[in-house]
Amino acid sequence: MRANINLMWVLGGYFLVAGVLYIVWNNLAGHPFDPVPTLAILLSAGLAGLIGFYLNAVYRAQGGVLLPEDRLTADIDDGDPEIGYFSPWSWWPFILGLGAAVVILGLAVGVWIALFAIPVVLIALTGWSFEYYRGNFGR
Repeated sequence: MRANINLMWVLGGYFLVAGVLYIVWNNLAGHPFDPVPTLAILLSAGLAGLIGFYLNAVYRAQGGVLLPEDRLTADIDDGDPEIGYFSPWSWWPFILGLGAAVVILGLAVGVWIALFAIPVVLIALTGWSFEYYRGNFGR
């Protein structure tokens, strides 16, 4: 984790220096101020700094514990936690994804399309929620 934190701080510093150099070089070349690339470079510095700050805060909150990836004596199973249970052979997530995509398409193109997709989303949510209460997988 320390390597990731240091990498983000170095990237943040690099983008900050690159942004300042871009502003100075652009000004010395006689070009007018261009806000889009300048803002993009400086925001990249801010993003890298935020990620570095977050990783450092998490690292300190964990008490400086090394991750399994950072220890030379770690086994593969140390970095393989239990993620959760996923529904095998379930079509409901696919139907829910299609319904949500059509809802978003309806919001972008025309609201009337979303009105047809909202019942599909609700049916898919209900079907996925109650999948293990009936049929072959009922418990």
